[in-house]
Amino acid sequence: MRIVTGAFALLLFTSLPCAAQILDVRELNTVQIQALDRASTAVLLPGGILEEHGPYLPSYSAGYQTEFVVRKVAEAIVARPGWTVVRFPALPLGTMPASEFGGKFAFPVSYPVRMSTSRAVYMDLATDLGEAGFKWIFVVNLHGAPPHTKAIDDASRYFNGIYGGRMTHLSGLNVVAGAVPQDIFTLEQRAAEGVSVHADADEHSRVLFLRQDLVPAAQRVAPPVITRNMGEIVLTARGQGWTAYFGTPAIATAAAGSRVMNAIADAAVTIALQILDGGTDAALPRVADGMTAPGFKPLVDQSLAHDLAVERKQTEWLVKQKQ
Repeated sequence: MRIVTGAFALLLFTSLPCAAQILDVRELNTVQIQALDRASTAVLLPGGILEEHGPYLPSYSAGYQTEFVVRKVAEAIVARPGWTVVRFPALPLGTMPASEFGGKFAFPVSYPVRMSTSRAVYMDLATDLGEAGFKWIFVVNLHGAPPHTKAIDDASRYFNGIYGGRMTHLSGLNVVAGAVPQDIFTLEQRAAEGVSVHADADEHSRVLFLRQDLVPAAQRVAPPVITRNMGEIVLTARGQGWTAYFGTPAIATAAAGSRVMNAIADAAVTIALQILDGGTDAALPRVADGMTAPGFKPLVDQSLAHDLAVERKQTEWLVKQKQ
């Protein structure tokens, strides 16, 4: 048996990943990747969207929320003896920003990709990871548009069916995405806010907790934008002077945001650990189920029709280049 000593021994030792740690895939080399035990390595795929959230929140609001949850999930997994997490950089790609509610497909800081693009990106990553022998993948992406979440769900089912592993879209489950304590605001405040689906007091609170430095002081005097149903949401979003948020951002607090983010993270951790223990998420209700909801289906159809128009434009251009 040859004994390896000196600088080469140190190089070899430092090139191998240690047990129970969170690794950044950007920092790994081929030796480190090959050394990972596929049976006890979980891959985390964070994501978000560049999407308008009005004048008080950054475009990457969903991404900042995602990264918080991913950190909590990663820490919970590596707390188990022998487990390693490989974390990918967050993908700032998403489908159907809220500006599309009002038929506004070009809107400041909303830079979506088509649903088919989102699906292809996650399916491509699923293929790469499956071919490399990885068995456990968790996706967290707190942009909640149903076409967006369905694209990731499709990629997850593909991975599970083709590679026999477990790819789970944690934030695509209602039990995770909807794990918001209802008492972060009073009943009167909730009633006054009306029906909201985007950039409301809840989401302003989350970002105040995560990145208060990105929320201007004017948020505290933001005028309310009250809607009572999806019909009113659409009419408001179509308006020329729409402020690109809903509800009452002025009542948002970092303390409320802390409770919300930790509740979502706790729910995600619970599901992730159950999956690693052999559980299944197959029967759990999903955010993507909203694609067929009566109030939401016309908006989804409108978004998908725009996707097709964009695809047609791009395809026609490519065809001309070959002529």
